[in-house]
Amino acid sequence: MQLSFSRAAHLALPILIHLSQLLLTLAQTINQTTPLVPAVIVFGDSIVDPGNNNAIKTIVKCNFPPYGVDFIGHKPTGRFCNGKIPTDFIASKLGVKELLPAYLGTALGPEDLLTGVSFASGGTGFDPLTSKVVSVISMTEQLELFKDYMEKVRAIAGAKRAEDILSRSLYVVCAGSDDVANTYFTTPFRRTNYDISSYVNLLLHSASNFLQELIHLGARKIGVTSIPPIGCVPSQRTLSGGILRNCAPGHNQMAELFNSGLAKEIRRLNTKHRGVKVVYIDIYSILLDMIERPNNYGFEVSTKGCCGTGDLEVSVLCNGLTSTICTDVSEYVFWDSYHPTEKAYEILVDWLYKNYITYLI
Repeated sequence: MQLSFSRAAHLALPILIHLSQLLLTLAQTINQTTPLVPAVIVFGDSIVDPGNNNAIKTIVKCNFPPYGVDFIGHKPTGRFCNGKIPTDFIASKLGVKELLPAYLGTALGPEDLLTGVSFASGGTGFDPLTSKVVSVISMTEQLELFKDYMEKVRAIAGAKRAEDILSRSLYVVCAGSDDVANTYFTTPFRRTNYDISSYVNLLLHSASNFLQELIHLGARKIGVTSIPPIGCVPSQRTLSGGILRNCAPGHNQMAELFNSGLAKEIRRLNTKHRGVKVVYIDIYSILLDMIERPNNYGFEVSTKGCCGTGDLEVSVLCNGLTSTICTDVSEYVFWDSYHPTEKAYEILVDWLYKNYITYLI
Protein backbone atom coordinates (compact mmCIF):
# COMPACT_ATOMS: atom_id res chain seq x y z
CA MET A 1 0.00 0.00 0.00
CA GLN A 2 2.80 2.39 0.90
CA LEU A 3 4.72 1.45 -2.25
CA SER A 4 1.64 2.21 -4.37
CA PHE A 5 1.22 5.60 -2.67
CA SER A 6 4.90 6.48 -3.29
CA ARG A 7 4.58 5.62 -6.95
CA ALA A 8 1.43 7.74 -7.24
CA ALA A 9 3.19 10.65 -5.57
CA HIS A 10 6.18 10.17 -7.86
CA LEU A 11 3.94 10.25 -10.93
CA ALA A 12 1.94 13.22 -9.68
CA LEU A 13 4.96 15.43 -9.02
CA PRO A 14 5.89 16.06 -12.69
CA ILE A 15 2.22 16.73 -13.46
CA LEU A 16 2.02 19.32 -10.67
CA ILE A 17 5.23 20.98 -11.84
CA HIS A 18 3.96 21.08 -15.41
CA LEU A 19 0.61 22.48 -14.27
CA SER A 20 2.27 25.18 -12.20
CA GLN A 21 4.43 26.15 -15.17
CA LEU A 22 1.32 26.42 -17.35
CA LEU A 23 -0.40 28.60 -14.77
CA LEU A 24 2.66 30.83 -14.48
CA THR A 25 2.85 31.19 -18.27
CA LEU A 26 -0.86 32.00 -18.41
CA ALA A 27 -0.50 34.62 -15.68
CA GLN A 28 2.44 36.22 -17.47
CA THR A 29 0.49 36.25 -20.74
CA ILE A 30 -2.48 37.91 -19.07
CA ASN A 31 -0.22 40.49 -17.45
CA GLN A 32 1.43 41.25 -20.79
CA THR A 33 -1.80 41.55 -22.77
CA THR A 34 -4.02 43.38 -20.27
CA PRO A 35 -3.39 47.13 -20.60
CA LEU A 36 -2.35 48.82 -17.37
CA VAL A 37 -4.14 51.99 -18.54
CA PRO A 38 -6.83 52.41 -21.22
CA ALA A 39 -4.88 55.05 -23.17
CA VAL A 40 -1.67 57.06 -23.34
CA ILE A 41 -2.10 60.77 -24.15
CA VAL A 42 0.94 62.93 -24.84
CA PHE A 43 1.85 66.61 -25.07
CA GLY A 44 5.19 68.22 -25.78
CA ASP A 45 8.05 68.65 -28.22
CA SER A 46 10.12 66.64 -30.71
CA ILE A 47 11.14 63.98 -28.19
CA VAL A 48 7.53 62.75 -28.21
CA ASP A 49 6.27 64.00 -31.61
CA PRO A 50 5.41 61.00 -33.84
CA GLY A 51 4.56 63.17 -36.84
CA ASN A 52 2.19 66.03 -35.99
CA ASN A 53 4.56 68.48 -37.67
CA ASN A 54 3.98 66.68 -40.98
CA ALA A 55 0.54 68.30 -41.08
CA ILE A 56 1.59 71.91 -40.49
CA LYS A 57 3.67 74.51 -42.34
CA THR A 58 7.00 74.56 -40.56
CA ILE A 59 10.63 73.91 -41.34
CA VAL A 60 10.85 71.65 -38.27
CA LYS A 61 10.15 68.35 -40.01
CA CYS A 62 11.76 64.96 -40.42
CA ASN A 63 9.38 63.01 -42.68
CA PHE A 64 12.19 62.10 -45.06
CA PRO A 65 15.22 59.76 -45.05
CA PRO A 66 17.44 58.99 -43.26
CA TYR A 67 14.92 59.50 -40.42
CA GLY A 68 13.07 56.26 -39.83
CA VAL A 69 15.84 54.11 -41.28
CA ASP A 70 15.33 51.58 -38.46
CA PHE A 71 11.57 52.08 -38.11
CA ILE A 72 9.04 49.48 -39.31
CA GLY A 73 9.39 49.25 -43.08
CA HIS A 74 12.37 51.66 -42.90
CA LYS A 75 9.91 54.52 -43.40
CA PRO A 76 10.26 58.10 -42.13
CA THR A 77 7.13 58.97 -40.16
CA GLY A 78 7.93 62.36 -38.71
CA ARG A 79 9.54 60.88 -35.62
CA PHE A 80 12.79 62.71 -34.87
CA CYS A 81 14.74 59.47 -34.60
CA ASN A 82 16.08 56.52 -36.57
CA GLY A 83 13.26 54.39 -35.15
CA LYS A 84 10.79 54.42 -32.27
CA ILE A 85 10.51 57.27 -29.78
CA PRO A 86 9.85 57.11 -26.00
CA THR A 87 6.06 57.21 -26.21
CA ASP A 88 6.03 54.16 -28.50
CA PHE A 89 7.97 52.21 -25.89
CA ILE A 90 5.78 53.52 -23.07
CA ALA A 91 2.54 52.52 -24.83
CA SER A 92 3.98 49.10 -25.60
CA LYS A 93 5.23 48.46 -22.06
CA LEU A 94 1.83 49.39 -20.65
CA GLY A 95 0.18 46.89 -22.99
CA VAL A 96 -1.83 49.60 -24.77
CA LYS A 97 -0.41 49.34 -28.32
CA GLU A 98 2.91 49.08 -30.09
CA LEU A 99 3.01 52.61 -31.55
CA LEU A 100 1.48 55.84 -30.32
CA PRO A 101 0.21 57.81 -33.35
CA ALA A 102 0.16 61.51 -34.11
CA TYR A 103 -3.23 63.18 -33.77
CA LEU A 104 -2.79 65.25 -36.92
CA GLY A 105 -2.20 64.00 -40.45
CA THR A 106 -2.98 60.40 -39.54
CA ALA A 107 -5.98 58.24 -40.49
CA LEU A 108 -7.15 57.29 -37.00
CA GLY A 109 -9.87 54.70 -36.46
CA PRO A 110 -12.04 54.45 -33.34
CA GLU A 111 -9.67 52.04 -31.59
CA ASP A 112 -6.70 54.32 -32.34
CA LEU A 113 -8.48 57.22 -30.70
CA LEU A 114 -9.71 55.27 -27.69
CA THR A 115 -6.20 54.04 -26.85
CA GLY A 116 -4.48 57.41 -27.08
CA VAL A 117 -2.55 59.78 -29.31
CA SER A 118 0.22 62.35 -29.19
CA PHE A 119 -0.40 66.05 -29.72
CA ALA A 120 3.32 66.89 -29.43
CA SER A 121 4.98 69.21 -31.91
CA GLY A 122 8.72 69.30 -32.52
CA GLY A 123 10.17 72.72 -31.71
CA THR A 124 7.55 73.83 -29.18
CA GLY A 125 8.00 74.78 -25.54
CA PHE A 126 6.40 76.20 -22.43
CA ASP A 127 7.38 79.73 -23.49
CA PRO A 128 4.63 80.87 -25.94
CA LEU A 129 7.31 82.55 -28.04
CA THR A 130 9.16 79.28 -28.68
CA SER A 131 6.47 77.81 -30.92
CA LYS A 132 6.03 81.11 -32.79
CA VAL A 133 9.71 81.35 -33.71
CA VAL A 134 9.55 78.13 -35.77
CA SER A 135 5.79 78.08 -36.56
CA VAL A 136 4.83 74.90 -34.69
CA ILE A 137 1.95 73.90 -32.40
CA SER A 138 2.08 75.67 -29.05
CA MET A 139 1.32 73.91 -25.78
CA THR A 140 -1.91 75.93 -25.54
CA GLU A 141 -2.91 74.81 -29.02
CA GLN A 142 -2.17 71.22 -28.04
CA LEU A 143 -4.74 71.57 -25.27
CA GLU A 144 -7.26 72.82 -27.84
CA LEU A 145 -6.55 69.75 -29.97
CA PHE A 146 -7.06 67.65 -26.84
CA LYS A 147 -10.51 69.18 -26.35
CA ASP A 148 -11.35 68.23 -29.93
CA TYR A 149 -10.05 64.73 -29.25
CA MET A 150 -12.20 64.42 -26.13
CA GLU A 151 -15.32 65.12 -28.19
CA LYS A 152 -14.35 62.39 -30.62
CA VAL A 153 -13.82 59.91 -27.78
CA ARG A 154 -17.27 60.80 -26.36
CA ALA A 155 -18.86 60.32 -29.79
CA ILE A 156 -17.28 56.86 -30.11
CA ALA A 157 -17.63 55.54 -26.56
CA GLY A 158 -20.49 57.51 -25.07
CA ALA A 159 -20.19 60.04 -22.25
CA LYS A 160 -19.86 57.60 -19.34
CA ARG A 161 -17.25 55.29 -20.90
CA ALA A 162 -15.35 58.27 -22.30
CA GLU A 163 -15.11 59.80 -18.83
CA ASP A 164 -13.79 56.51 -17.48
CA ILE A 165 -11.19 56.22 -20.24
CA LEU A 166 -9.99 59.80 -19.93
CA SER A 167 -9.79 59.73 -16.13
CA ARG A 168 -7.80 56.46 -16.01
CA SER A 169 -5.44 57.24 -18.91
CA LEU A 170 -1.77 58.07 -18.51
CA TYR A 171 -0.86 61.61 -19.58
CA VAL A 172 2.73 62.47 -20.46
CA VAL A 173 4.09 66.02 -20.74
CA CYS A 174 7.57 66.57 -22.17
CA ALA A 175 8.75 70.09 -23.02
CA GLY A 176 11.28 72.77 -22.12
CA SER A 177 14.38 71.79 -24.12
CA ASP A 178 13.58 74.11 -27.03
CA ASP A 179 12.88 77.02 -24.69
CA VAL A 180 16.44 76.69 -23.40
CA ALA A 181 18.41 75.74 -26.51
CA ASN A 182 16.50 77.66 -29.17
CA THR A 183 14.57 80.57 -27.69
CA TYR A 184 16.84 81.73 -24.87
CA PHE A 185 20.37 80.94 -26.03
CA THR A 186 19.97 81.11 -29.82
CA THR A 187 17.66 84.10 -30.35
CA PRO A 188 17.95 87.57 -28.75
CA PHE A 189 14.23 87.88 -28.00
CA ARG A 190 14.27 86.89 -24.32
CA ARG A 191 17.82 87.55 -23.13
CA THR A 192 17.37 91.33 -23.31
CA ASN A 193 14.62 91.21 -20.68
CA TYR A 194 15.31 88.02 -18.71
CA ASP A 195 18.32 86.61 -16.94
CA ILE A 196 18.49 82.86 -16.44
CA SER A 197 16.58 82.92 -13.14
CA SER A 198 13.73 85.12 -14.35
CA TYR A 199 13.36 83.17 -17.60
CA VAL A 200 13.11 79.94 -15.62
CA ASN A 201 10.32 81.54 -13.59
CA LEU A 202 8.51 82.39 -16.83
CA LEU A 203 8.78 78.76 -17.94
CA LEU A 204 7.62 77.44 -14.57
CA HIS A 205 4.59 79.72 -14.55
CA SER A 206 3.62 78.55 -18.03
CA ALA A 207 4.22 74.88 -17.19
CA SER A 208 2.09 75.17 -14.04
CA ASN A 209 -0.76 76.79 -15.94
CA PHE A 210 -0.61 74.03 -18.55
CA LEU A 211 -0.76 71.28 -15.92
CA GLN A 212 -3.63 72.92 -14.05
CA GLU A 213 -5.63 73.26 -17.26
CA LEU A 214 -4.95 69.59 -18.05
CA ILE A 215 -6.19 68.64 -14.59
CA HIS A 216 -9.25 70.84 -15.10
CA LEU A 217 -9.98 68.91 -18.32
CA GLY A 218 -10.01 65.61 -16.41
CA ALA A 219 -6.46 64.24 -16.36
CA ARG A 220 -5.74 62.31 -13.16
CA LYS A 221 -2.42 60.55 -13.85
CA ILE A 222 0.22 62.87 -15.29
CA GLY A 223 3.91 62.19 -15.77
CA VAL A 224 5.98 65.34 -16.38
CA THR A 225 9.56 64.96 -17.57
CA SER A 226 12.43 67.18 -16.56
CA ILE A 227 14.49 69.05 -19.13
CA PRO A 228 17.41 66.81 -20.15
CA PRO A 229 21.07 67.94 -19.97
CA ILE A 230 20.48 70.01 -23.09
CA GLY A 231 23.91 71.61 -22.93
CA CYS A 232 25.48 68.22 -23.66
CA VAL A 233 23.61 67.37 -26.87
CA PRO A 234 25.95 67.51 -29.90
CA SER A 235 24.54 70.69 -31.48
CA GLN A 236 24.81 72.70 -28.26
CA ARG A 237 28.36 71.45 -27.71
CA THR A 238 29.19 72.75 -31.19
CA LEU A 239 27.41 76.09 -30.80
CA SER A 240 28.21 76.91 -27.17
CA GLY A 241 30.83 74.45 -25.90
CA GLY A 242 33.95 76.17 -27.18
CA ILE A 243 36.73 74.70 -29.29
CA LEU A 244 36.76 71.49 -27.23
CA ARG A 245 32.97 71.07 -27.66
CA ASN A 246 32.36 70.71 -23.93
CA CYS A 247 28.86 70.69 -22.50
CA ALA A 248 27.40 74.21 -22.57
CA PRO A 249 27.28 75.20 -18.87
CA GLY A 250 24.60 77.88 -19.14
CA HIS A 251 22.18 75.50 -20.81
CA ASN A 252 22.59 72.87 -18.12
CA GLN A 253 22.41 75.47 -15.36
CA MET A 254 19.04 76.62 -16.70
CA ALA A 255 17.82 73.04 -17.07
CA GLU A 256 18.78 72.18 -13.49
CA LEU A 257 17.18 75.34 -12.13
CA PHE A 258 13.97 74.63 -14.02
CA ASN A 259 13.93 70.99 -12.95
CA SER A 260 14.29 71.92 -9.29
CA GLY A 261 11.45 74.41 -9.57
CA LEU A 262 9.28 71.97 -11.52
CA ALA A 263 9.65 69.27 -8.87
CA LYS A 264 8.62 71.79 -6.21
CA GLU A 265 5.64 73.01 -8.24
CA ILE A 266 4.46 69.45 -8.83
CA ARG A 267 4.49 68.81 -5.09
CA ARG A 268 2.32 71.90 -4.66
CA LEU A 269 -0.13 70.75 -7.34
CA ASN A 270 -0.48 67.34 -5.71
CA THR A 271 -1.35 69.00 -2.42
CA LYS A 272 -3.83 71.32 -4.08
CA HIS A 273 -5.60 68.74 -6.27
CA ARG A 274 -6.73 65.72 -4.27
CA GLY A 275 -7.29 62.54 -6.26
CA VAL A 276 -4.75 63.62 -8.87
CA LYS A 277 -1.27 62.12 -9.31
CA VAL A 278 1.27 64.40 -10.96
CA VAL A 279 4.69 62.75 -11.03
CA TYR A 280 8.01 64.48 -11.70
CA ILE A 281 10.12 62.24 -13.97
CA ASP A 282 13.86 62.90 -13.86
CA ILE A 283 15.36 62.22 -17.29
CA TYR A 284 18.27 64.62 -16.69
CA SER A 285 20.27 62.19 -14.54
CA ILE A 286 19.93 59.06 -16.67
CA LEU A 287 20.70 60.86 -19.95
CA LEU A 288 23.69 62.66 -18.43
CA ASP A 289 25.02 59.32 -17.21
CA MET A 290 24.55 57.86 -20.71
CA ILE A 291 26.49 60.77 -22.17
CA GLU A 292 29.29 60.71 -19.59
CA ARG A 293 29.64 56.91 -19.38
CA PRO A 294 28.42 55.61 -22.76
CA ASN A 295 30.32 52.31 -22.49
CA ASN A 296 28.22 51.33 -19.47
CA TYR A 297 25.16 51.31 -21.73
CA GLY A 298 26.73 49.66 -24.77
CA PHE A 299 27.58 52.86 -26.68
CA GLU A 300 30.84 54.14 -28.13
CA VAL A 301 29.98 57.72 -29.16
CA SER A 302 28.06 60.29 -27.08
CA THR A 303 29.33 63.69 -28.25
CA LYS A 304 28.31 63.44 -31.91
CA GLY A 305 25.18 62.33 -33.73
CA CYS A 306 25.02 59.48 -36.24
CA CYS A 307 23.73 61.70 -39.06
CA GLY A 308 26.29 63.59 -41.15
CA THR A 309 29.18 65.11 -39.26
CA GLY A 310 27.14 64.64 -36.11
CA ASP A 311 27.95 68.18 -35.00
CA LEU A 312 24.98 70.25 -36.25
CA GLU A 313 22.71 68.16 -38.50
CA VAL A 314 19.11 68.00 -37.29
CA SER A 315 15.73 68.12 -39.04
CA VAL A 316 16.15 69.41 -42.63
CA LEU A 317 19.96 69.42 -42.30
CA CYS A 318 19.86 65.67 -41.70
CA ASN A 319 18.60 64.49 -45.09
CA GLY A 320 19.28 61.76 -47.61
CA LEU A 321 20.71 64.12 -50.22
CA THR A 322 23.47 65.82 -48.25
CA SER A 323 24.00 63.60 -45.20
CA THR A 324 25.39 60.12 -44.82
CA ILE A 325 24.85 58.18 -41.62
CA CYS A 326 27.24 56.31 -39.38
CA THR A 327 28.14 52.69 -40.06
CA ASP A 328 26.64 51.36 -36.84
CA VAL A 329 23.89 53.46 -35.23
CA SER A 330 23.80 51.16 -32.20
CA GLU A 331 27.14 52.65 -31.12
CA TYR A 332 25.65 56.15 -30.82
CA VAL A 333 23.69 57.79 -28.02
CA PHE A 334 22.45 60.46 -30.46
CA TRP A 335 20.81 59.96 -33.84
CA ASP A 336 21.11 63.55 -35.05
CA SER A 337 22.74 66.48 -33.27
CA TYR A 338 19.76 66.91 -30.93
CA HIS A 339 17.79 63.67 -30.51
CA PRO A 340 18.80 60.30 -29.05
CA THR A 341 18.73 57.05 -31.01
CA GLU A 342 16.02 54.42 -30.70
CA LYS A 343 18.42 52.30 -28.63
CA ALA A 344 19.06 55.18 -26.20
CA TYR A 345 15.33 55.86 -25.92
CA GLU A 346 14.61 52.20 -25.18
CA ILE A 347 17.22 52.15 -22.40
CA LEU A 348 15.77 55.40 -21.05
CA VAL A 349 12.20 54.10 -21.00
CA ASP A 350 13.24 50.80 -19.41
CA TRP A 351 14.86 52.79 -16.61
CA LEU A 352 11.89 55.14 -16.25
CA TYR A 353 9.43 52.26 -16.23
CA LYS A 354 11.35 50.50 -13.49
CA ASN A 355 11.64 53.62 -11.32
CA TYR A 356 8.34 55.44 -11.90
CA ILE A 357 5.61 53.05 -13.03
CA THR A 358 4.37 52.34 -9.50
CA TYR A 359 3.78 56.06 -8.93
CA LEU A 360 1.85 56.55 -12.15
CA ILE A 361 -0.41 53.51 -12.40
